[in-house]
Amino acid sequence: MKIICIGRNYAKHIKELANEKPKEPVIFLKADSSILPKRNPFVIPPFSDDVHYEVEILVKINRVGKYIDQKFANKYYDEIGLGIDFTARDLQSKLKEKGLPWEKSKAFDGSAVIGDFKPKQDYNLESIKFQLLKNNELVQNGNSIDMLWKIDEIISYVSQFFTLKKGDIIFTGTPEGVGKVNIGDVLVGKIEDKEIFKVNIK
Repeated sequence: MKIICIGRNYAKHIKELANEKPKEPVIFLKADSSILPKRNPFVIPPFSDDVHYEVEILVKINRVGKYIDQKFANKYYDEIGLGIDFTARDLQSKLKEKGLPWEKSKAFDGSAVIGDFKPKQDYNLESIKFQLLKNNELVQNGNSIDMLWKIDEIISYVSQFFTLKKGDIIFTGTPEGVGKVNIGDVLVGKIEDKEIFKVNIK
């Protein structure tokens, strides 16, 4: 399976990190070893002093596809989920300054939280409300309506470069409000006020 991530897909998040608004989706990958096993805590890696949470809507691909027309993209997923793209922000900043790939800061072991998946028909895909709470405090409050590129657009675009296979997961981007995690924090992700995942930070 592949974990395909979309960066800079929410305008306010682009602004908060002082990034340039892209003309097309920014794509990067996470290794399968980046998946945090269910019920395991996230352990802050020794190579970073500034790991950030980034909550994101997830899409699980249900069939093989290549060069998928946007009008048919809805046939390639049945489920919607929620997860976290943990990012070693200090390391990422250094890599970006040098024009180097992000993988060390984005695809390290345990950096991908994948919560439960729910049938897509349970949601209005144009306006999915999702949240991240840190220690019971709301830190990210997103809505898919604010995506620069919607889910079907993402699937169509990504499939130009990568053959999508059953079980592949797409992280669709994070809204504003990203921030640092510390030992002892508890992160809870919700879609439409229903808990999808809970992660302890160690």
